[in-house]
Amino acid sequence: MKKIIYKVILFLMPIVVFAYCIDVFLSKNLKKTEYRENPVWRAIYDGQVNSKVVIYGSSRAWVHVNPTKIADSLNTTAYNLGIDGHNFWLQYFRHQQLLKYNTKPKLIIHTLDPMTLVKRAELYNSEQFLPYMLFNDDIYNATRSYKGFGILDYNVPLLRYYGQKDAIMRVVQTVVAPETNRKRRIRGYQGQNVVWNSDFDRAKAKMKSYKMELDQASIALFSKYLEECAKANIKVIFVYTPEYIEGQRFIENRAEVMAIYSRLSKKYNIPYYDYSTDSLSFDKKYFYNALHMNTTGAELFTSKLIKKLKGLDPHWYR
Repeated sequence: MKKIIYKVILFLMPIVVFAYCIDVFLSKNLKKTEYRENPVWRAIYDGQVNSKVVIYGSSRAWVHVNPTKIADSLNTTAYNLGIDGHNFWLQYFRHQQLLKYNTKPKLIIHTLDPMTLVKRAELYNSEQFLPYMLFNDDIYNATRSYKGFGILDYNVPLLRYYGQKDAIMRVVQTVVAPETNRKRRIRGYQGQNVVWNSDFDRAKAKMKSYKMELDQASIALFSKYLEECAKANIKVIFVYTPEYIEGQRFIENRAEVMAIYSRLSKKYNIPYYDYSTDSLSFDKKYFYNALHMNTTGAELFTSKLIKKLKGLDPHWYR
């Protein structure tokens, strides 16, 4: 029996070593790409964020708030850590990783939206974790509740790359033609130089309204996060960035969602800047869909936000 086990190990060892070497090659080069969320994760894990002001939120954060403009105007440092397509559950995970690998920020600008306290079932944009997740307990614990990867994907070299044609092609493209790996997100921000599209019209054609399914675990986690920030002497402000007015009316239980944000801001004494009724929210030319502003809108909004930030105690952000 021992001889059989020994032979099996001898047979499998070269395969495992080969798989691990290929895994390292793919992961190392995928980290270098500007593929999806890679630039931000790379900055976090390499300890390159180290900013006094950080912006949290979903895609509405990283397309709405220009950190370079904030840094220049307030004489500070800033970075946008908005994570595409994800609600607070993974926004909090990004916050944890930031604190683990970077200096502690002084101010968090937490952008809110109708879906912040919803928790999606599937691990949207799961490819962003490919280069970092092998043997990584932090990522496993943060993502295991989502539909996506299985436990073996976190522990068996190369297995998680099966079927990931897009990610693999990005690696090949970056290795063969590095000049194509063009930088897109500047300190986490990427303005969208586009005009109004048909996203909202398609949504309205499917349904009259949409109800947000609030996740109680996410609400509890959000409260825990605010308490942790207070104990760590990290200031937090809430910012509900502009949202096109017709999109606001489309959310069936929007009043319930907004009431939660107001309650939390009062409970934890957090400044709350709500731009739902700002003039930007009433003009379609500043948006490319109901939730997201284009570059023109984002730059105007960032300027308005800076005026609010200048009203804070400078010790909050310098």
